[in-house]
Amino acid sequence: MHNFQTDWLGKWAYYTPEKFFLREHNRDIKWSFKEFNNCTNALANYVKDDLKIGIGERIAVYSKNRAEYVMLYLACIKIGVILVPLNFRLTPRELDTLISDAEPKMFIYEKDYEEQANKINAVKNIPIKHTIEKLERFLGMRNNDENFISPRLFTENDVTMILYTAGTTGLSKGVMITNKMLYWNAINTCLRLDITSNDHTQSYAPFFHTGGWNVLFTPFLLHGASHTLLQSFDPKTILELMEKEKTTLLFGVPTMLQMLSDLPNFEETDLSSCRFAIVGGAAMPIPLINIWHKKGIVIRQGYGLTEVGPNCFSLHQDHAIAKIGSIGFPNFYIEAKIMNEEGNECNANEVGELWMRSPVVTPGYWKKVEETEKALTDGYFHTGDLVKKDEDGFYYVVDRKKNMFISGGENVYPAEIEKYLYTNSKIKEVAVIGVPDSKWGEVGKAFVVLMPDEKSTEEEIIHFCKGNLAKYKIPKYVQILDEIPKTDAGKINKLKLTEIHKTQTTNS
Repeated sequence: MHNFQTDWLGKWAYYTPEKFFLREHNRDIKWSFKEFNNCTNALANYVKDDLKIGIGERIAVYSKNRAEYVMLYLACIKIGVILVPLNFRLTPRELDTLISDAEPKMFIYEKDYEEQANKINAVKNIPIKHTIEKLERFLGMRNNDENFISPRLFTENDVTMILYTAGTTGLSKGVMITNKMLYWNAINTCLRLDITSNDHTQSYAPFFHTGGWNVLFTPFLLHGASHTLLQSFDPKTILELMEKEKTTLLFGVPTMLQMLSDLPNFEETDLSSCRFAIVGGAAMPIPLINIWHKKGIVIRQGYGLTEVGPNCFSLHQDHAIAKIGSIGFPNFYIEAKIMNEEGNECNANEVGELWMRSPVVTPGYWKKVEETEKALTDGYFHTGDLVKKDEDGFYYVVDRKKNMFISGGENVYPAEIEKYLYTNSKIKEVAVIGVPDSKWGEVGKAFVVLMPDEKSTEEEIIHFCKGNLAKYKIPKYVQILDEIPKTDAGKINKLKLTEIHKTQTTNS
């Protein structure tokens, strides 16, 4: 067994100790590779020796992005502990499910979330509770040269993180992220984006998303590149930093790039250092691509998901206009095929489900053997996404996971909302779809059939969701129907519901 550990921080601290690694924008603190490695080693020893958290045990984190979070993850990698990032937008009821599933030995939370944390039932059973602010002292240990000894040899299959993703069933599943996935995703990313140790970017995607860690952060770390960490996406600040810090790569969803280009000073801001912008989450409109191209920044569209990669496909900038809407080709170490319902590969321009096989595919869902088996065939992961491939071999996403919609960059699964609405005793039947929205891209609309002799209003049903579903999951609209349209097979006809919504919108 060879030591396949992704302690890339330790390596760069040895190779380029004085080189700049990370700056936290909020507190304006920066560290070189050696300084941050010293801090991380001290924290790793504390977690291993003082808190006695062992290999394979979990630490759940309920916090916004901050340097302590990065330090904790890199410490976990060194000692074989599994990090469980929690979505701070979820309600206590939703978090309770995730924490019960992960069974962490330690719960770390930001002071801002203390009130919420106290409402989570599962937290009561966690032996060690700690505010993330208490870890701040380790950030000051930049000159600490204490000896760190790895507890054992690590393999490529050791799990470093569990990231929860809502499944199409409406139940969250913990995706296991291994050393092997981190390594091959970083290799794939570097090969397609030409990453070098001179690259610099701003990191603002939340750490409960694979995008926060694995679109650029871990690939940059493998290549010894640097980051500025921000708590959230603030277009004005990002644009200023891109010019000031000479950003070389930008990552975002189309909405973010729209917000940046809408700023009054976008035209005169010097972004000449930026090689390209990597865009995912949705297809970018041609007018917006043109705005960025005019600015001298080429657009690289991509595609990925938590269970695979996430950097799976990349559309080269040369094809950004000619192949608008395409996600491009599979990345270097990814095999992709499109399968029809009969289990055969699709022909050109035929729509089917995307399957992928690669060392970046997750070994499975945490404690969910059956779901894992269902998701994999001969090492190919079934994405649930419907795609097609044109005559030139370019891939296009046709529909995202049947019914899923994306609201403000967040994946929303109607099944989860429906499941919760069924706990309302007045509701007999419910179906949720995504409908277009000028601000969020899409929002939820619930179609409801009430129990006989029951009365309720749109406002009451929306109020019923408040505090129990994350804000972005709460339907913006509710329509009460006498019956919900069904297909011949007796399934809810969501296409018909979309038509009902369109007719209603046209008539109103």
